[in-house]
Amino acid sequence: MEQSNYVEAVIESGIYWLTLNRIEARNALDSNMLDEIERAFGEAEKNQDVKVIVVQGAGGKSFAAGADIKQLNAKKPLEALVPGMQGLYRRVENCNKVTIAAVDGYALGGGCELALACDIRMATNHAKFGLPELNLGIIPGAGGTQRLSRVIGKGRALDMILTGKIIDGEEAERIGLVTYYVQREKLKDKIDEVSGHILKKGPIAIQLAKHAVNKGYDLDIETALWIEKLSQAVAFGTDDKQEGTAAFIEKRQAEFQNK
Repeated sequence: MEQSNYVEAVIESGIYWLTLNRIEARNALDSNMLDEIERAFGEAEKNQDVKVIVVQGAGGKSFAAGADIKQLNAKKPLEALVPGMQGLYRRVENCNKVTIAAVDGYALGGGCELALACDIRMATNHAKFGLPELNLGIIPGAGGTQRLSRVIGKGRALDMILTGKIIDGEEAERIGLVTYYVQREKLKDKIDEVSGHILKKGPIAIQLAKHAVNKGYDLDIETALWIEKLSQAVAFGTDDKQEGTAAFIEKRQAEFQNK
């Protein structure tokens, strides 16, 4: 287990549990916490025993209640052009592991955008999602204007952003913002269930599948299919492909070596 000021990390059976722990500020994402999240992701990406990263918030009230407003108030125009939170979330999106956002409590502003950058989103009956940045005279600037529209559609995204409304976990599942909606006490079970399926998959295949989906999503179909074909060619050349197909033929569980 590793622990910093604002982020805790525990590795258990292939799962990297990354907990945002700034309870006194509802896990608001200040610059120190963002730096610690980036370091944690770097550690998880290098660890070959890790296949899944679960991002969650401590305290039971917030996943992450947005950016630190005091720091935001002091920012100058050109500071919006540095990678910052947007750059970090791009790294989260392109992470070589499967990422799961486990939202129990408020995921507002940058917190909602962090969840959007993850591959899979889960919400409890205590979850709340929103992008209320227009109330501050700014816009969602960590991918919210782009990822939200791609996940739930342009019309619904504009409605959430322009009105600043906050929706609960049940509504989030209905409109496709999250994949799984569970009662709070069932969240750990759902994470274990979904992670259990992922942990049985070939790690190289996981990376290639994520790459094909993320890179091909906004391209024309012919170019996207070519990315898929090239990714499959790489998969065909791996030892894991040989192991996976052999295991299927021999009716046994594959033992992938990430090679």
